[in-house]
Amino acid sequence: MTQPDPSRTVPDAAVPARVGVVGGGRMGAGIAQVFATLGSAVTIAETGDRQAALTRVSDGLARAHERGSLGGADPAAVLGRVSTVAAPDELPAALDLVVEAVPEFVDLKLAVLTSVEKTVDAGTVIASNTSSISIAELGAALNDPTRLIGMHFFNPVPASALVEIVRAPATAAAVLDRVRGWVAGLGKTEVLVNDSPGFATSRLGVCLGLEAIRMLEEGVADAESIDRAMELGYRHPMGPLRSTDLVGLDVRLAIAEHLERTLGPRFAPPALLREKVARGELGRKTGRGFFDWT
Repeated sequence: MTQPDPSRTVPDAAVPARVGVVGGGRMGAGIAQVFATLGSAVTIAETGDRQAALTRVSDGLARAHERGSLGGADPAAVLGRVSTVAAPDELPAALDLVVEAVPEFVDLKLAVLTSVEKTVDAGTVIASNTSSISIAELGAALNDPTRLIGMHFFNPVPASALVEIVRAPATAAAVLDRVRGWVAGLGKTEVLVNDSPGFATSRLGVCLGLEAIRMLEEGVADAESIDRAMELGYRHPMGPLRSTDLVGLDVRLAIAEHLERTLGPRFAPPALLREKVARGELGRKTGRGFFDWT
């Protein structure tokens, strides 16, 4: 397998002028916010509550303004660069980049990506924010898989310094170069990986998170102690259980199930994770996961 070449010259660090984001949840809103802050005109395709998607962007801009991280930009002016449509097939055709940011279900992502490809111009780069699904698997459904690439952002997107860029065998070199330039333009650091289930970050992060859940399940220690051990002993900024709460237990379960199917039983989800998801204890977004967020 050809290895990623991190020394390859990035020709242009400007952000794209016109961006589409499919999905207006926490991740999609964060992606929209970072591009709009740097001047991109952003259209969010949200099949649910479009106003809620705009509110997430607005709230994120308000927090960034309070922290002084907007670089002097006016939050209202930035929000004015963000619009919404009700479905992927309503996106403008003339976009430089579309980022799919819907939940981690293969069939859903395939439906979104094929709809986007039919809607946008032939020169539009199509990216998936998937954290675990093979880009090649998703690209197989497209007429032109050379334009598809992985852009794995991290939550919360505005504060995160990392974007994991995932290159599939079919991804065109020109597409990779454009995306690397855009990531640099966002002021974020890239990690370039070859396509593989879970890539680099999810494989390692999920592996650690699942073992922490098993330790909690077996009574090795309580959640606070397990997290504190990793934070103080290994200088992790956040422990694996609190991180799971932030990502969402349902999201982590879906990723673990996918990795179990593709990489084997070492990624089998613990019973405790399944039980919490069944009870609706999904982490910060529901107020309770391994910790109380109320």
